[in-house]
Formats: sequence, structure tokens, C-alpha cells
Amino acid sequence: MKKLWVLLFALILVLAACGGKDKSASDSKGKDGEASFDDLFVTIATGGTSGVYYPMGGALATILEDNLGIDASVQATQASVENVNLILSDRAELAFITGDTGFQAYEGSGAFEKEGAKKDLRALASFYPNYLQIIATEDSGIKSFKDLKGKKIAVGAPNSGTELAARVLLEGHGMSYDDITPDYLSFAEAAEQMKNGIIDAAILSSGIPNSAIMDLETTHGVNFLPIEDDAMKYLTEKYSYLKEAKIPAGSYSNKEDIPAISITNALIVSKDLSEEEVYHITKAIYENLDTLKNAHSAAEDIDVKNAPEGLGIPLHPGAEKYYKEEGVIK
Repeated sequence: MKKLWVLLFALILVLAACGGKDKSASDSKGKDGEASFDDLFVTIATGGTSGVYYPMGGALATILEDNLGIDASVQATQASVENVNLILSDRAELAFITGDTGFQAYEGSGAFEKEGAKKDLRALASFYPNYLQIIATEDSGIKSFKDLKGKKIAVGAPNSGTELAARVLLEGHGMSYDDITPDYLSFAEAAEQMKNGIIDAAILSSGIPNSAIMDLETTHGVNFLPIEDDAMKYLTEKYSYLKEAKIPAGSYSNKEDIPAISITNALIVSKDLSEEEVYHITKAIYENLDTLKNAHSAAEDIDVKNAPEGLGIPLHPGAEKYYKEEGVIK
């Protein structure tokens, strides 16, 4: 009898060990042999709630939940620089950043010079362009970039992609923070303070249209300041991630195209997700672009053919596998 109890106890231990084995999304299989993601939780780091990243993040969460069964949540953040740090500290699995942030983080320049190069960063895709939008109210009398000198300007949250872009824009026009009074505000805060006459203008790096600008236009006339020719030439030649662009007529109240500069938006991913996990996430995103387009019109510019371009960060092997399958890369 004692031997029988010993054998039974040993059998219980074996069964417990088998049943308690952790199930990862990469090795567990669901119906029809497809990968199962039941145990995978994904946090998507976005930006402020009035920007484009936030609704895009919500759409991504819907895609992951509806198509892969992944439990996903959206986190509002101060955007690009914070998002890099969230990914690298394992507090997010997917994150939006601007192309300039990605370049600087991977090389250890600009905002990341003191910290050093972030060589563990991995990209999932180049997504859609951000447009550098410089606005002032009609009542301010500000009509050109040079008119910003001596003014109080919203430049985005500290170390956000917008704030990095603001520094570059000033440089291109022969100016710096010494020539203005920078105010580190989110898009929504900037619009509210412009309404109240507390600040004079704002620089925004965002998809089109931006809800904060649209909100401001409901109560005030808005001047959109063009990028001047000399600045356009200087900036696009010096910084490879900057492209000459236009804010199309009718995007807001503007009746004509506005000379602007665009920056690639990238979706980055934790290097700790497996190749299989990232492959299926990438595939699900590109097979359900309508969900993103319904969330924001900026998603109209998302095209798998552009996914590997302008990143400055290595692709995650899972994303690379999908793009090779689609013939986007060899």
C-alpha cells in the first residue's frame, strides 16, 4: 500500500508539471494549427489623447483582439521619447514614435546623447507621415515663421517628437529657444491656451487633421505658417528623415496648400516578442487597414510597400519575415 501511495504521488507531480507549463504565444496552437495568443498581453504606447497616435493605438488594440485574440491595452503617454523608454524597460510591447526620435535613439544622438545608443530597438513598420504644423491665431498678427521671434510658443511635451521637431524647425530658420519663450504643452493644452491668449503660437508634429487644431478653429481664425524656402532646403538636405510636403488645401480652413515638412511615424516593437508573434501581429495589421482608416484619416497613407522605409532602426525578424513574404523586401 505504501508503494502504491508513492507511485500515485509521483504521478500527481508529473501531471502538475505538465499542466502548469507556461504557454507562450509562439509555441501554443489554436484551432487549425494557427498560433494561439490567449496568454499574450500587449500594451500599446501612444501619445496625448488629442493627437493621432491615441486613436490609432485604439484601432491597433481592436485589430489584435478581434483577429488574434490578444489582450491589448492603450496607454496615453508624452509620446516618442517616453515610448522608446517604455519599450526598452519592458513596460510596453508596441509603441508609436517619430522617425527623428528613432534615428536619434538608435544612434545615441540628440535627446539620447547622454544615455547612449539604444541598439535594442526594433521596428515593426514605417506607418504614415507626420506633418510639422505651425499655427497662430489670426488675432495674434503672426503670419510667418520669423514673426515667432520673441513670442511664447507651445513646442510639445518635453522630449516628445514634437519638441525634437520644434528645435530642428527653429534651427532651419536661423533661430533657437533663445529667440522664443518655449512652453512645453500637449496639443490640447496648446489649443486651450491659444484660445485664452496665454501663448502666441504652437508647433505640432501630427497627422492630418489634428483634433486640437480643429477645435481651435471652432472659436478662432487660424493662420498656418509655411516653411520658408531656405529653411526647407537646409532641413531636407541636412536631415534625411525630413521630407518636403504640403498640407493639402481643405485639410482645415486653409484654402490653399501650405508648404510643410513631413516626418515618418514608426511603429516599434519589443525585441522580446518572438518572431512568430510579431509576424502574426504585422500580418493582422496589414490585413485590417480599414480598421485603422476608420479610426483616423491619417491611416490612408499606410501602405505595406512603404513599411521598411525611413526607419533608421532594424526591423524585428517577425516583421521582416512578413515583408519578405509580401515581396516588399528580398
